[in-house]
Amino acid sequence: MFPSDLFSLQLKMTTLMAETQTVMALRLLGMSGAIPAKKGENERMIDEKGPAMAKAYAAATKAMMEGRRPDQIMSAAMAPVSKRVTSNRKRLMK
Repeated sequence: MFPSDLFSLQLKMTTLMAETQTVMALRLLGMSGAIPAKKGENERMIDEKGPAMAKAYAAATKAMMEGRRPDQIMSAAMAPVSKRVTSNRKRLMK
């Protein structure tokens, strides 16, 4: 494992954390009525958690079974969650 691999993982994690905070803030503002929120947003927020976590678990398990390094396993686990969070951020910011 090279230092650049760890830097890449850290960058992915930081991006995920920042986008997650943005999504949470936008949803809280929508729930409070401070900004307009689409109908069903609260249900969507709950319904998407299970499938995203299942995909993350499956991706991490697959990477582990393939003998990947720990940073690659973590990246694989974060990929489905990051994809969902990024799409939520883009949708909520419209």
